[in-house]
Parts: sequence; C-alpha cells; structure tokens
Amino acid sequence: MANVTLSLPDDLLREARHLAVDEGVSLSRFVALSLEQRVEAARGFHVARARQLALLHQGLDLGTGGTPSWTRDALHER
Repeated sequence: MANVTLSLPDDLLREARHLAVDEGVSLSRFVALSLEQRVEAARGFHVARARQLALLHQGLDLGTGGTPSWTRDALHER
C-alpha cells in the first residue's frame, strides 16, 4: 500500500476526522473508502456507457428485415 500526502483545507480535514470517528475507522481508511466509492461509481458509469453505445451501434430489430413496408408519404396521409 502506498503512502500519499494530501493538502486539505483545515475545516474539511476537521469534518473528515469527525466522520471517520463516527464510522469507527481511521482517517486513512475513511479516505480510502471514499475514494473506492468514487472509483466504483466512475467505473460503473463507463461500463454502462460502453454497453449502451454497443447497443446503439448494433441497432434494434424493428421486424422489417431492414426494409420497411411503408413509405413516409403513406404514414403522413390525412
């Protein structure tokens, strides 16, 4: 495990320490858990985005076999 030095505003550090105490973990563990949550959320977003882009490129089966049986004009007749 690597050590990292952070520069944080005093009030943020104070609140983070209080939250860590409330959760019964060290400040180091609290920061690690917070970073894990952010990374997992970002990773989940990227996986979902890639899945949706693949579906977009694949297209949906509309049951036409690629050739619709109607024309634009027929659909818009009044």
